[in-house]
Amino acid sequence: MTQPAAAPTVERVDTKHRYEILVDGKSAGLTAYRDHDDQRVFYHTEIDDAFAGQGLASILVQQALTDVRALGKRIVPVCPYVAKFLKKHAEFADIADCVTPEVLRWLETELAH
Repeated sequence: MTQPAAAPTVERVDTKHRYEILVDGKSAGLTAYRDHDDQRVFYHTEIDDAFAGQGLASILVQQALTDVRALGKRIVPVCPYVAKFLKKHAEFADIADCVTPEVLRWLETELAH
């Protein structure tokens, strides 16, 4: 008998500016962010090919956004996946801000460091 896979867990890794999703203790993907005042700007989400098709990106982003709410921050969805997720999950609309040219310029500068 094989053991059932453990439920995936999501961890915030502040030193790397990202949330990681772990399956059986192995990193299966991440969503990356930078903080801009009270906004958490999400700019990239990826799931390792070995874990594709398991709905992990949705679990990862949902838990990350729930954490942002708990921290009292707002969400800026530069990442296309996060933007798509927000369209389907209206429960986060109250803490979502539009992507603006100013935020994009700031993010570009931030990521260049």
